Amino acid sequence: MMCLNALWDIQEGNVEDVRKVVSQNRPLAYTTVLTLLDRLARRGAVSRRKEGRGFRYQPTVERDKLRRMALKHFLEYHFDGSETKLKIFLEQPFQEVSTETAEEDPPAPPRTMEAVASASSGALLAESGPKPQE
Repeated sequence: MMCLNALWDIQEGNVEDVRKVVSQNRPLAYTTVLTLLDRLARRGAVSRRKEGRGFRYQPTVERDKLRRMALKHFLEYHFDGSETKLKIFLEQPFQEVSTETAEEDPPAPPRTMEAVASASSGALLAESGPKPQE
């Protein structure tokens, strides 16, 4: 998501361009950003075109579309698809939850990029483009 957010901000860029934007919040190595962009490209979340010895990347999914998909998935997974249940939950006072009392482990990262967003957002890309061949 950091790389996608960076690309949405700059519209298009090479690995170093994306790394500079991402590094404002979280320093990442060039090779880490390269790997993340390569994975996003294989999963159809970004397109790339050859430029010299490297590539220039562009997002292929709109930010708002991914947000809608993430919210839809979140509602389905946590609130049985009910906006009313979410609203009721949000109107309750906020309570801290201890990680020691969590009932289940966090889900494993997706193996294919039908889900582009990080496991924390749970957004699905299946609706936004072609599925990769496995």
